Amino acid sequence: MPVVLISPPGFTQEQYEESIRRLHPDKSRLESPSDWPVEGLLAHIAGEGENGFRVVDVWESEDAVRRFGEVLIPILRELGVEGEPEIYPTHTFVSA
Repeated sequence: MPVVLISPPGFTQEQYEESIRRLHPDKSRLESPSDWPVEGLLAHIAGEGENGFRVVDVWESEDAVRRFGEVLIPILRELGVEGEPEIYPTHTFVSA
């Protein structure tokens, strides 16, 4: 179960919101895992941190991360977002 952290230098809330619009043009917010363009999302958290805007996702498999990256990375590049997401295995996952 991989964790994906997207927090490149200079990443803004505006870039995040535009990436969401491009992922799902009919919605201004993605509120359910079924809103994502690929299956396998377990958790999605986005917000402003001390060092800029951050996104943390938890996925059910590395294959799901790869499939989502094939959709997301080109969008981020078009928006001028550089760098690669940090991906690491989950040690503990607790859900309500």
